[in-house]
Amino acid sequence: QVQLVESGGGLGQPGGSLRLSCAASGTIFNIYTMVWHRQAPGKQRELVAVITNGGTTNYADSVKGRFTISRDNAKNTVYLQMNSLKPEDTAVYYCGAKISLRVESTASDYWGQGTQVTVSS
Repeated sequence: QVQLVESGGGLGQPGGSLRLSCAASGTIFNIYTMVWHRQAPGKQRELVAVITNGGTTNYADSVKGRFTISRDNAKNTVYLQMNSLKPEDTAVYYCGAKISLRVESTASDYWGQGTQVTVSS
């Protein structure tokens, strides 16, 4: 049983910063790609940032230069550092991870419950 739990959401001011965390727990053999998605009311879910098991990162154009994704493999945790926040960053942010449970098992995708980020003055 694998569980992903996001934390760090809340109210931020335009131009301010927030840091989201997502910790994976349970029976885990290996964690491969980890991602952050977000979904605003009336909008489709948007892929925000990706980090591979090799450390390669990619970002949506809307957050490039402002957000940084990182991971701590010893803690099974992925982070999203959000700087220079804009009101349009307001959304529910979800973390996801591709995880294998056993040495010979195929990897599957897991998702957290989400954390609300609101950017307003």
